[in-house]
Amino acid sequence: MTTPHSSITTNQSDDANHYSLPMLPMSDHMHQCVYRPSQIARMPLLYPTRRLTGRELDEQLAQGRRRSGTYLYFTDCPTCKSCEPTRVELAHFQLSRSMKRVLKDGDRVLSTYVAMPSEDSTRLELFNRHRMQRDLAASREAYSPEDFRSFLVDTCCETREISFWFNEKLIGCSIVDFGVESMSAVYSFFDPEFSRFSLGTYAILKQFALAREIKKKYLYLGMYVEDNQHLRYKGRFAPQERFIVGKWTLFESPMTDWSSRISPPATNDSHP
Repeated sequence: MTTPHSSITTNQSDDANHYSLPMLPMSDHMHQCVYRPSQIARMPLLYPTRRLTGRELDEQLAQGRRRSGTYLYFTDCPTCKSCEPTRVELAHFQLSRSMKRVLKDGDRVLSTYVAMPSEDSTRLELFNRHRMQRDLAASREAYSPEDFRSFLVDTCCETREISFWFNEKLIGCSIVDFGVESMSAVYSFFDPEFSRFSLGTYAILKQFALAREIKKKYLYLGMYVEDNQHLRYKGRFAPQERFIVGKWTLFESPMTDWSSRISPPATNDSHP
């Protein structure tokens, strides 16, 4: 995996710069759940008043929190606990035969680059087409450049974009965060016309490869929701841990029916 534009911090210690992290509550109200519309959701947003150190990001992820733009969020719903933050310990993860095949097919023809996140017309068009064609949008309204920037470019921690190219054509991007021990998958989008490469799976497998290369302990995959078609696929990456009722619980076996069709409503792409 090449890194032509920027370096990535590896396992350096930043304890000398580690202080208590001040957070401002920005939003905390009940609303219809975008993952399970029959449920009422509570998803508090927190605003860090300064950039997170790598160690602080590790701690936030370990508490089940996620990042969206410059905010951190977590779920605290009154009647439902279906959203389960998910992580995989790299030392224990094993590729399945189908995953090895996806990697082999992709590596043969695709180029991968790591750089700072950026916003341009190509990425914006690709992002909006991905949302619409894969029924990921809670609204049919396209993201503006400002929307895209605030969601995927603006950040409160060390963040990079992994981009995927076919014959010099951009066909996918993944946004990832870096802590001292952790790497976190924030969001991926790709060209539906290149589905033959299983780009969703390929993107995650390349993140596993990068996390191992720079010697991280965990790759965080975001929320697992068993009955949401767009989030349940994460169960195939095992063994994995899920943050359930305040503690990490081990699931040793991969989900075998992860691709079974479910008919959930659109997933709100602001909180992967």
